[in-house]
Amino acid sequence: MQVHINTDHNIQGREALAERLGGVVEKSLRRVADQITRVEVHLSIESGGKSGQSDKHCTMEARLEGLQPVVVSEQAGTIDQAVNAAADKLLRAIDGKIGRRRDKSHRAAAVPGAAQDDSEE
Repeated sequence: MQVHINTDHNIQGREALAERLGGVVEKSLRRVADQITRVEVHLSIESGGKSGQSDKHCTMEARLEGLQPVVVSEQAGTIDQAVNAAADKLLRAIDGKIGRRRDKSHRAAAVPGAAQDDSEE
């Protein structure tokens, strides 16, 4: 699983931050890492660098083997909070998508001649 961190121009210390947060994302998604080819993380500060309650924004997109990408977003008071919350949300979304694929596969196996098409999820 590859993790790519992208930041806007308002975020300081991009390289160190990207390295640290990449580790956070990898650890959070470790359980489903074999299903993921790549995770794109986009970080921004909505208020243009001014302090605010929930102005740090994180969007994560996971590319899954044989399925459509999963995208989640989160806003919080700090970048760390936004990344952690988005990673938790992404894990739940991936679990749901994998579960639906598994259920669909089991139903198709139980019904002879049933078509199986996971690419539309």
